[in-house]
Amino acid sequence: MELPSRVVIYCPALELKNKPGRLLAVSPQGYYEVLVDIGERTHTALLPIHETALVFAEPQPTSETMPGLER
Repeated sequence: MELPSRVVIYCPALELKNKPGRLLAVSPQGYYEVLVDIGERTHTALLPIHETALVFAEPQPTSETMPGLER
C-alpha cells in the first residue's frame, strides 16, 4: 500500500459516508490521518481506526486469470 492514497471514507461518528479523501498515514496510536474536503476547504482529520472503514479508490492490479475461464 502506497501512501498517500485516494480512499473512500465511511465514519458514522463524523457522518462521513462515501466521502472521498486521501489517506496520509496510519498512526500507531490507532488513527487514520486523512485529508477530506468539508465545504470549500480541505481539512486534516484523525479518524479512529475502530470506527472507520476505508476503501481504496484504485483497484489492486491483478495479473492472474480466473480459473475455468477459457479463451
